[in-house]
Amino acid sequence: MTNIPATGRPRDEILGELAARKAGDRDWRRGRLAVYFYWLDEELERVQQEAYRAYWTENNLGQRAYPSLKSLEDEVIAMALSLLGGGERAGGTFTSGGSESIFLAMMAARNKARAARGISQPNIVLPDTAHLTFDRAAEALGLESRRVPVGPDLRADVAAMAARMDGNTVALVGSAPNYPFGTFDSIGDLAALAASRGIWMHVDACVGGFLAPYVRRLGHPIPDFDLSVPGVTSLSADIHKHGMAPKGASLLLVSDAADREWHRFESRAWQRGPYAAYTTQGTRPGGAVAAAWATMNHLGDEGYLRCASLIMEAKSIMTTGIAAIPGLAILEPSDLGIFVWRATDPALDIGKVAAALDAEGWLVGRQQEPDGVHLHLNPIHREVAEEYVDAVARAVAAARGGATARIAATQATY
Repeated sequence: MTNIPATGRPRDEILGELAARKAGDRDWRRGRLAVYFYWLDEELERVQQEAYRAYWTENNLGQRAYPSLKSLEDEVIAMALSLLGGGERAGGTFTSGGSESIFLAMMAARNKARAARGISQPNIVLPDTAHLTFDRAAEALGLESRRVPVGPDLRADVAAMAARMDGNTVALVGSAPNYPFGTFDSIGDLAALAASRGIWMHVDACVGGFLAPYVRRLGHPIPDFDLSVPGVTSLSADIHKHGMAPKGASLLLVSDAADREWHRFESRAWQRGPYAAYTTQGTRPGGAVAAAWATMNHLGDEGYLRCASLIMEAKSIMTTGIAAIPGLAILEPSDLGIFVWRATDPALDIGKVAAALDAEGWLVGRQQEPDGVHLHLNPIHREVAEEYVDAVARAVAAARGGATARIAATQATY
């Protein structure tokens, strides 16, 4: 058991212990991870830290006390809406992350269907590649989650999803892109289906929201996926992913701001007086809003385009190099900076290849289906793209040479 110390410890001692404890963590600054972090350079990091410190204590729940936070939040939402197809009626909510954004979307879909159609046993229909956060939200909200296998193109099977719908379906879900394969579902077709049934259509663009528009500008084929697509009700986009902001910053955007009311909580059932919130949080860190605002203004369109270019360059180098290694192949298709590589040689144990990579300091994300290695790139990986290909080649040689250590797909942590 650890108790609060009887007397306070000196600052230098505390900071020294923190540094010592971090010594065994993976070295993300060298690009040895392809998950958990998004980073461009030290200049952006300093801007973020200074902006966060400027609102270190402020609670974003108290926007009457801190009107500057409301103005910053409103501008972040407006910038995102301008990027992601929001019209004059659109609106948004600043959240703590994609999980909260998705939770609020499913809550709104349930509440709207309950009020409009009297639905008491609601279900949602989604591709089996959709993030498991939807299932977590469904469990908490009393929704049945109906997962439908994707087609051979690794995209949502719209006809099969239509077949799983019934009178109690309150929402359809599509990904832009999904996390397992990095492929875009056919948002236009799904949204048209949702509109024909009069139900909520949510687009999970937590990964792609702040990246796909810029990858499209670079000339890559990116399908329509945002709020401008007829029938799309809401869209989640993480500013703390490819929006490049620090952790604790996501958005739930809606085509019609009036739909925000379906995820609003309000009560007077205590002595203090009225309480109302559009998020699942009460206290909200003002620093997260300030840092997101600072990031978007510091990078600008030019900066985000540079990030997209670095990511796609890294992907091209890695996929070309890995595909050239005998016994390996890239799983196709993939649309943005997520891709999977796997063994095509039955004699090559991908678990042993993964272990050999891990031994060199690369944190390996194992893919369960198909058995492979999953990568989610960000700008820093352009600096290590060639190095990674060389490391994969060495890992394959080690696996073929009799290495015994292996990392199973079931050991994946994300």
